[in-house]
Amino acid sequence: MSSLVLPPGLILILGGLLLPWLAPRFRAAVAIGFPLLTLIMVWMVTPEHSMTLSFLEYELDILHLSSEGRVFATVFAMMAGIGALYALKHARTLELSAAFVYAGSAVGVTFCGDLISLFVFWEIMAIGSTLVLWANSPANKRAYGASMRYLLVHLLGGVVLMIGIAAHVAATGSIEFTAMKADSFGTILILIGFLINAGAPPFSAWIADAYPEASPSGTVFLSAFTTKTAVFALLMGFPGETILIYVGLYMVFYGIIYALLENDMRRILAYSIVNQVGFMVVAIGIGSELALNGATAHAFAHIIYKGLLLMSAGSVLLMTGKRKCTDLGGLFQSMPVTAVNGIIGALAISAVPLTSGFVTKSLETSAAAEAGMPWVWFMLVAASAGVFLHAGIKFPWFVFFQKDSGLRPPDPPWNMRLAMTIMSALCILIGVVPSIIYGILPYALDYEPYTVDHVVTQMQLLLFAGFAFFAMLALMKRTLTISLDFDWFYRKLMFGFIVWIKEHSPKFIGPAILGIKAFGQRRFDHLEEVHGPQGILARTWPSASMVLWVAVLLAAAMILHFFTV
Repeated sequence: MSSLVLPPGLILILGGLLLPWLAPRFRAAVAIGFPLLTLIMVWMVTPEHSMTLSFLEYELDILHLSSEGRVFATVFAMMAGIGALYALKHARTLELSAAFVYAGSAVGVTFCGDLISLFVFWEIMAIGSTLVLWANSPANKRAYGASMRYLLVHLLGGVVLMIGIAAHVAATGSIEFTAMKADSFGTILILIGFLINAGAPPFSAWIADAYPEASPSGTVFLSAFTTKTAVFALLMGFPGETILIYVGLYMVFYGIIYALLENDMRRILAYSIVNQVGFMVVAIGIGSELALNGATAHAFAHIIYKGLLLMSAGSVLLMTGKRKCTDLGGLFQSMPVTAVNGIIGALAISAVPLTSGFVTKSLETSAAAEAGMPWVWFMLVAASAGVFLHAGIKFPWFVFFQKDSGLRPPDPPWNMRLAMTIMSALCILIGVVPSIIYGILPYALDYEPYTVDHVVTQMQLLLFAGFAFFAMLALMKRTLTISLDFDWFYRKLMFGFIVWIKEHSPKFIGPAILGIKAFGQRRFDHLEEVHGPQGILARTWPSASMVLWVAVLLAAAMILHFFTV
């Protein structure tokens, strides 16, 4: 192994651990420099490089290069740097430090060649992301509760994943992280562990529950790593697993429906994450080279345009202190930079031509058509119209236009504006020059997105979706309502059950303890009766009696031996 090449994720983790100890004037340089160094290291790694560690009788491979891993590691490093730029002026040191550990562990997963090291980075990622949420607790009292629920869900996912890995290794004797089939106890649990982090049902609600409670920059970091690392793990571990098609389609429409019902602008975008990851999961389930290229490209583009949308929403939250659509509107008058960047993000997620979404998401729908799955193709195309409704129109319309809320906040500080501008430029650059992303995909790709048929079809879809939105604008307007999701079960029902047990436990525990004591006392009395000072087994026996019994036992043994020989 070259002495100049290190596991790229460790660079970010080291940067995160160093940040709290640095003087404030040096933090900005480290916050930008370490992600840049990580990005350089990602592209310095070659297939010839390796780094192994001995653990028990296994060799852990923490520097395993794959084409898919390089793509994901690249965008993770980019998001760590651009997110740090966005966070410089307002993020707490704890948040930025935790975000770097979080991002570094996500990069670490992309270079894992074995399941054990993957699990270690997976759990470090859970800790780092939880700390990103905790960092906002002083400013948002709901952040701590959300972080605890988030941690419980991810600890559950980690336990399921650990059991699955242990069972798989016990059955096969191999720790190699490679393509598997969900046809054994171990691999099924590994698949479930990956899906929990991807936001698959029934645990999809943790994304909308937790992400909006982070700080403006914290939400950007959270949106980039956990679900996309899970997409990478699914892509590498379970390509072509048919069940993923159905799981992904559920996620696609679940995200659309809840985003359309939602009033909180950051919860709209959080549900949109589930929707977009659903597209990727469907493509992984299809499993063809075109589909896997599509999932990889879509993940890359999604991290950028969803980060841009959340930067725009975070800027609005920071400058107004409001996050509900019913409290916002007309902000384009005083926040033009934020509005323009938010609109570019909305166009990209809606797959408008000349944006990154147009040249990446179409790979997935084309893969469904080529695989002979017309019903999957139809549902993905229909879902694309739904994406335009909730993220392409609803978010920018209700936040920046619609009614005039009377709010006149200025655009956010220069670093936040610069971060949004960089992200917008990337959305447009990839859309105009798709070879930038096509050239680094894992499989050779001969695909032309700008055909007349594709452009006309997509524009028709978007125009009719836009017409439907404004035609039904009265129904689209949000009110002060609460959307009930599956998280209600562990936020309210389970909590209420625990409180009920606590309040009523004396009625049950008292008699139970008395019954246990009475049972134990009876057993003790019986033992004392037999073995106590006056018990039959504690009495003194005459020697003659003992000799007699020994002779009887010896005779019985001899007779038994005679009949068994």
